[in-house]
Amino acid sequence: MPHLVKPVYESLPAAYGALGAALLWASYHWRGDWWSTLSAALGFIAVVAALVLWMHRRDYRATSADYLRRGRPVVDPRDEQRDSQR
Repeated sequence: MPHLVKPVYESLPAAYGALGAALLWASYHWRGDWWSTLSAALGFIAVVAALVLWMHRRDYRATSADYLRRGRPVVDPRDEQRDSQR
């Protein structure tokens, strides 16, 4: 699977949020037609997607050491050997 360029990848939550806000604004500004309901729903979905992406990335960056350590023992045996030699 191809990867996105980093600036594009990093700007996705902002782009989703801006698109969602624009759709919500448009649905409020031009009410009364069927597309107003559709744009409100799509705007809400885009804003939620932006928040989910932003929070997921923030969580991953805050706990990336835990993700990198998965599958490894919590206590390194070398640390135990060094402690017992002291």
